[in-house]
Amino acid sequence: MSGFARVLVADGESEALAQELQQAWTAGEIVAVVAAQEQALLQAALPLQWPSALPAELGPAVLLGSGGSSGGRRWCLQPLSHLQRAAEATGLWLQAIDLDPARCELFNPLPLHHVSGLMPVVRARCWGAPLRWLPPAWLREPPRLLAEARPTPGRQALISLVPTQLQRLLDHPDGVAWLQGFSLIWVGGAALAPEQARRARAAGLRLSPCYGSTETGAMVAALPPECFLAGVSGCGQPLAHAELRLEEGSADVQSRVLQIRASSLAAGFLADGAFAPLPLQQGWWSSGDAASLGPEGLQLLGRLDGAISSGGETVFPEQVRERLLALSAAEGLPVRELLLLAEPDPLWGELLVALVRLEEPPAMGVWARLEALARRLPACERPRRWLSCPPLAVSAAGKWELGRWRQWLLVQPRDPG
Repeated sequence: MSGFARVLVADGESEALAQELQQAWTAGEIVAVVAAQEQALLQAALPLQWPSALPAELGPAVLLGSGGSSGGRRWCLQPLSHLQRAAEATGLWLQAIDLDPARCELFNPLPLHHVSGLMPVVRARCWGAPLRWLPPAWLREPPRLLAEARPTPGRQALISLVPTQLQRLLDHPDGVAWLQGFSLIWVGGAALAPEQARRARAAGLRLSPCYGSTETGAMVAALPPECFLAGVSGCGQPLAHAELRLEEGSADVQSRVLQIRASSLAAGFLADGAFAPLPLQQGWWSSGDAASLGPEGLQLLGRLDGAISSGGETVFPEQVRERLLALSAAEGLPVRELLLLAEPDPLWGELLVALVRLEEPPAMGVWARLEALARRLPACERPRRWLSCPPLAVSAAGKWELGRWRQWLLVQPRDPG
């Protein structure tokens, strides 16, 4: 096989693009789906000739971007057969919570180059369920959603959102009313903030926080909405096609890596013109996420590549962010967004710095009040600096572009002394 049959650029028309993708799969092709702004990165990774190391049984497949929030971009090769196994397992999970996949109606507001935007295509095909495409811009127009995109009566409506999209809908009464028509709202891609969870429960929204990645063919664990509404946190138990465990032999229990064994794991990665199989330990893939596993299922602690050592303690900035956001919401502080980054410190090793986007105009005394809230946390978790960052926001996929914000931090003036 020489090169790709197709490279599909996700630049708007998702429905037409999905039809072209399915035609390519029917023809047995391997297709790359890429965001318009990442075409150059993809071309640099592609081989001129397909490597002989590709699995002989690969079959039709898709190449999607993975990672990139904390370093380089990787291109993940997912066989269609693996994605179909994930869809089948999701269908079994739905049946276990009394939803019939064939009676469902899938709404898709996510781009096709994102695994959570691709999987509704595979699920709809696997279950024989209708798929309704939503332009991402519509999620910024809740009145339009309520008027033009209501779920079909007699169907069980499903949707996958990232927390940023959920937040926009929670902030508008029409957005809340629209979501109340859904039988299930998967939320993944980033942590669900405590205040988002509180507001969703208060509105009776049937959220299902879930966990997965491009490498796992989207979600491998999900929390049933009834459990969410009852106050359970975390991402629930593994789906039928997956097993979860914590890496053995780690001295630091807090930092144990989540490992996954699943029939939907990717074949491997393409980078610099070469193919590398997914690194496995007797079938187990190490995710890079620290986690705990308990009676209620999976609890994520944070990315290990984002964890810092401060004063001899392992600190997960994502967890500290959640606590600070919850404290800020409880005190009525006008924090719209918050990101914690690490800076080297000769005494502590590393300390956190808080980038904050406040509502405009900012309230008087808000910075002093934020610092006072932080004093409720252990010393190793307290930001040593608080910086106003008006443009602070996640990407369209709900991810933090950490390289961008670290560069922003580097050019900020430091207080003398």
